[in-house]
Amino acid sequence: MRKLLGTALIALAMIVPATPASAADQAYDVLVFSRTAGFRHDSIAAGIQAVRELGAAGNFTVTATEDAAAFTTAGLNQYEAVVFLNTTGDVLDATQQTAFEAYIRNGGGFAGVHAAADTEYDWPFYGQLVGAWFASHPAIQPAAVRIEDRATAATAHLPQTWNRTDEWYNFRTNVRDTAHVLATLDESSYSGGGMGTDHPHIWCKTLDSGRSFYTGAGHTIESYADDGFRRMLLGGIRYAAGRSHADCRPETGYAPLYNGSTAGWSQAGPGSFTNADATLSSTGGMGLFWYSARQFTDYSLKLDWKMTGDDNSGVYVGFPASTDPWSAVDNGYEIQIDATDTPDHTTGSIYGFQAADIAARDAALNPPGEWNAYEIRVEGEHLQVFLNGSKINDFTNPDPVRSLAGYVGLQNHGDADHVSFRNVRIKELTGAGPVVGFAGKCLDVNGAGTADGTKIQLWTCNNTGAQRWSVSGQVWRNPSSGKCLDVAGGGTANGTKAQLWTCNGSAAQNWTAQADGTVQNPRSGRCLDVSEVKSTDGQQIHIWDCLGAANQKWSPPPSAVRP
Repeated sequence: MRKLLGTALIALAMIVPATPASAADQAYDVLVFSRTAGFRHDSIAAGIQAVRELGAAGNFTVTATEDAAAFTTAGLNQYEAVVFLNTTGDVLDATQQTAFEAYIRNGGGFAGVHAAADTEYDWPFYGQLVGAWFASHPAIQPAAVRIEDRATAATAHLPQTWNRTDEWYNFRTNVRDTAHVLATLDESSYSGGGMGTDHPHIWCKTLDSGRSFYTGAGHTIESYADDGFRRMLLGGIRYAAGRSHADCRPETGYAPLYNGSTAGWSQAGPGSFTNADATLSSTGGMGLFWYSARQFTDYSLKLDWKMTGDDNSGVYVGFPASTDPWSAVDNGYEIQIDATDTPDHTTGSIYGFQAADIAARDAALNPPGEWNAYEIRVEGEHLQVFLNGSKINDFTNPDPVRSLAGYVGLQNHGDADHVSFRNVRIKELTGAGPVVGFAGKCLDVNGAGTADGTKIQLWTCNNTGAQRWSVSGQVWRNPSSGKCLDVAGGGTANGTKAQLWTCNGSAAQNWTAQADGTVQNPRSGRCLDVSEVKSTDGQQIHIWDCLGAANQKWSPPPSAVRP
């Protein structure tokens, strides 16, 4: 295979004005395979011609064949991607299958079109590669395609609902648990759907070092003259060939924070974001558009972003509520978006604290003019940044006063900086949970308060934010308030009250779980205790000599579970 450009040329591409993505690609080679051993689509010739035209405009050569003898190790290694274009039935023998599997697992690319899912039913590897096999289809008719991810090269140009006519496949299985679904079919918009409310139609995935893209579209001759379809196909080929990057890991359980509606969001400081086509675009600044409806701890935040050139923006996490955008700068952490700057101030860095892994970042980064996908994963005081599915930063908060728990927001940096965002979504992890103690009741923040000095008490467990705690090292934090479990006044005497207090890294906020179920404050040597050994709701929590008694035993929050 031809090698990708080095990081020096990638960096150069980052600072030049955005050009059409296909024209910027380094030259590559694509094999189009259209052999059929079953039904033969009359659109195959139109499909081959369309891919040839896309290649001429997109800087890749196209070799079209129905000869399976091309599937040898040497033959396949000439190509960055192989397109299965409306293949059907058993089209490769065992030796050819072995060569193709090795090609994919070692970093090759696959793009499957329509009846590629009606192929090689008895070859388990191929089932993994394409994602799902064909089951049935109704008559050709119009339908609505819902685009779930509009940040890949295959889908960024498409509307949220894409209305078109084609033959709509039902599949034997739902691919969502093994692939990243880019688009689904709205079965209420046509007759004959057989998969219900979750009907994947376009998806991508990885398999070892290889990449796979599949679209259920492409039955009709007319499809290959349709601009939206052709651009979708081109994007899929570019992803398969490694010329455009995407996060193609399976994704479930995320809740939208922004996907067109700005409900729950507030602007702090000057400038703003325009909101059109389910896309936020920065203007002016320096300001911060933050999700003010609630704060988070232990979560996976995903969002898509695009620069137009050498622009500047960032994603802030772990800051307190404020109408001043500088509060986020001073109290939170920024995951930077900036095409060119010093290592700790450029894309993927924790601004001013830790540079990204630059080699990993460059290998995963799409240039200005194309969308990129961030995952920002916060577990306690541990933060990881993923760019288009690849981890590029791994950071642990070193500051006992700051916290990764808090609010999240998007920066609008200034008049000259233009960055857009799409599909902001979050999945809360299970690192925070109740601390159950005496009489089966829970460690509770009185009245769900947030003020320094709020009483810590025993209360009937109710699964509210007042009873959720996350543990990072020796610090016990209440995510809802963003504050810490504290010994009042830093005291050490028996009976000193436990309270809620701004996290400050002091010894009054250190707690260690002991083997006998007690929780000790190391500075005082005393244990977290329910006063007067009473199980009444509202009973004060304080510290006392460690006795191992029932009113000193607690179950700590559950460990974080990765999705």
